[in-house]
Parts: sequence; structure tokens; C-alpha cells
Amino acid sequence: MKQGLQVGVASVLLLVLSLSTVSRGFATPLTLLNRLSESSNYLTKEEIWFNQTLDHFSPYDHRRFEQRYFEFLDHFRTPDGPIFLKICGEAACNGIANDYISVLAEKFGAAVVSLEHRYYGKSSPFKSLTTENLRYLSSKQALFDLAVFRQYYQESLNIKLNRTKAENPWFVFGISYPGALSAWFRLKFPHLTCGSLASSAVVLAVYNFTEFDQQIGVSAGEECKAALQETNQLIEQRLATNGKAVKSLFRADELQIEGDFFYFLADAAVIAFQYGNPDKLCSPLVEAKNAGEDLVEVYAKYVTEYYLGSFGVDVQTYNQKHLQNTTLSEGSGDRLWWFQVCTEVAYFQVAPANDSVRSSKVDTRYHLDLCKNVFGEGIFPDVTATNIYYGGTKIAGSKIIFTNGSQDPWRHASKQISSPDLPSYLITCHNCGHGTDMRGCPQSPLSIEGNAQNCSSPDAVHKIRQKIIEDIDLWLSECQEDSGRSSI
Repeated sequence: MKQGLQVGVASVLLLVLSLSTVSRGFATPLTLLNRLSESSNYLTKEEIWFNQTLDHFSPYDHRRFEQRYFEFLDHFRTPDGPIFLKICGEAACNGIANDYISVLAEKFGAAVVSLEHRYYGKSSPFKSLTTENLRYLSSKQALFDLAVFRQYYQESLNIKLNRTKAENPWFVFGISYPGALSAWFRLKFPHLTCGSLASSAVVLAVYNFTEFDQQIGVSAGEECKAALQETNQLIEQRLATNGKAVKSLFRADELQIEGDFFYFLADAAVIAFQYGNPDKLCSPLVEAKNAGEDLVEVYAKYVTEYYLGSFGVDVQTYNQKHLQNTTLSEGSGDRLWWFQVCTEVAYFQVAPANDSVRSSKVDTRYHLDLCKNVFGEGIFPDVTATNIYYGGTKIAGSKIIFTNGSQDPWRHASKQISSPDLPSYLITCHNCGHGTDMRGCPQSPLSIEGNAQNCSSPDAVHKIRQKIIEDIDLWLSECQEDSGRSSI
């Protein structure tokens, strides 16, 4: 693992060599889909490194750290093809996923590059993740990372192609939190990209995100929603009399804090709708309710076999003792994302006052206590400052495509209404969730090249993808025209 603070920059010779030797080829629900394993799921997994500035906002701190990135050049139209920057987010970035971006890259003759988010995966500036050492972990620093990397890669490409001051057209892509970064990058650095695709982009920081749970109820439908609500009531009752047995049933014995356990149970249900597998949860639960079977047993089977089993979640993700661990490890992403939640964006998935699907014990106090227990006194999310800085859903950028899936609870933190130069598209179908435009259906496990054939309405996905292609094509051509005029 390459990490640790360093001073200095790589020589030009090393830059050329690194480019020429490459092979060609929210944890919250926001992060879980990044856990890909099969090599066929990636366009490339070949790691490349460069030295990144630790603090972009200090004129005195010149420390640097090694940041990991990837490139895929199979479809690149040398020398003037576009460069697609695919943003990685709140998890280790182990390569460039083979989703719909591979189709777009082939269509536009684009190179694809992807930068690992600072602190995550192998791009950590520190081996100890104390609260003090996390002070450089923010969306603002991450955006400057992307800007610096963009310039670095363009200059490196120019050297490799034996040219000077040339500019390829760039376009930025991201899903979920990286989708927000994609939108914010175009907002803050419009001169560095021709446009951006902000898929399921959570651009609105939300303190009490009650709309999240409400959308789960809508996506579930009346029968499944009622079954989930009854299941939660039964679990709460049994937990009060025989808590150890209930937690054991869900293989969650380690979750000693009651709120952690109920958050875990809520997330297990969320995943079914967020990632396009609603029937895996609702079909057995509704059948059990209608047949008078034990709903708790049926839900436990779903949680242990699907959520913990095939989906691959680790219970410790919800354990605050685990989140308090400051030693850098493969599981550090959980602590890192919670730090961003607790300082910038919140997205507190609290139970609504009425008709809630999740337990009422998952409230604002639970989230604030978690932030305090894990990171110390005085840590809380300043969502007002975040929304003032970026604009929330009133973002004032241009040439940003917003896309959302109809069943995705996160869409209520995204921009869902089109405005001039900011088109917003909603993909509507039974299993259209988080990042459907790029991931197809279901959204987990990965559908190679974002295959949409398993969406309940493939045409709905194809229609939006055609609009995306038209927008990208237009903005790339406008970008090239502007570049041509400026060089005259």
C-alpha cells in the first residue's frame, strides 16, 4: 500500500513512463455498491500514482501524499479525443467499473480516467485516522484534487504525444456522492470540463432526511410497506423481552447500541429498493404476512441470506466501536464516510413522525450521539454552510445532466427539476434505483456495460440514455468550437 506524506513532485520522465506502461484493457447504502470483486467487472485495475497536495487551501503547508488513479485507453481517438473523468467516491477505488461509461467511451472515442478519493482505499495521507488527521477530508479538498489531477493528466498526455498547450475536451461523470462531486466540479471549475453527468447526485445536504424513509414506503407499495412496519413493531417488542436472541437471529450480536441495530435493519430494507431488487424483499414478506407466518423470521432470513450474504455487507459497518477505530485498514471507509456525514452533509435518515417504515429509535439524537461518540465533542454537520457553498438543488452551474431512478430514496437530495442548461431526467420503472442510467438493472450486482434488459422498462432507460448522449455530444462540440476560436 502506497501512502504517507511526501514532499516534491514526480519528474517528467516518470510521468511519461507511468502513462506508457499501463495495460489497456453513503459504509452506508451510498458506498456499498463500490465493492466489486470480479475482474470482468472492470475495464482496468492497473494502478498508477501521482503526488497530490495535502491542503489546497494553505499557502504554507506543502506536504503531499500519493494518490491512486486508473486509465483506460482502448477507445481513445488519438490525439484529440475527449477524456472522461469518472469520479470515485466514499470507498476504495480498485479500478474503472465496466458500466455504461464503457459504451459512452466507445461511442465518443474517449479515454477514461478515474481518481481515487483522498483518504479512501490506498490514497490515505495518514496511517492513523484520528479526528485531527481527518481535517483534510472534505468535498472541497476532493474537488481541488480533481482539478489538480485533471491538469496533471492533460500535461502528461501532451508530453506523451509530443505536443504543448493542447487541450482535449473533458467531461466528468459520477454516481451518488461522486455524482454530487461531478456537478460541483462543473460549478466550481467550469473552465476545466465541457460538462458533467451527475447521476443520482446528492447535491442537497439534508439535516433530517425524512423524505428518505417516506420514499421507501412509496417504493415498497402499500402491502410491502405494511409488512415492513409490522415487522419492525414485532422486532421492537421482542427486543424488549429477549434482545440477545433477536440480535442473534439477525447475526448482529455485536451491535450493543440499540440505535445501531435498528439502523442496520432499516438499511437492509433500503438496499432492496435503492439497488433494483425490490422483489427479493417484498415477495417473501408479503406472502408471509398473508399466510400468517412469523414476519421476524422471514425478515431475518432476507437479512442474513441476502443483505449479509450475497450482497456482502459486514455487520460491523454499523458498530460504533468499529467506527471509533483510527487504525488504517480495509474497513476504514466506514469511519471516513461517517466523518463526512458528521461534518458536511448529514443525510440523517431519521424516522418521520408519522407512518414511518423504520424504527422511531433512528432519530436525530441517535445520529448526533454517533457523531459525538465516534469523533468527539463539537463535531456536527453544518448543512447550511454546505448548501450556501454549493447551492443545493438551486445549483447555479451550467451543462450538468442530473439523472435519478424513480424508486431511489436518495433522489430527494438531488436536483429533480430541469432548469436552463441543467436538464434533469427521471427514469421510471419498478426496479429503477440508484444510478440506473449508468448501472442498468439491478444496480447491484453490477450489470456489465450497464445492461438495461433486466429493468422492468428497458425503454425508459434507453430513452434517457439517448438524451444523455445528445447532451454530451452537443456540449463536447460546443467545447471544441470554443477551443478553436480561442486558438485563432
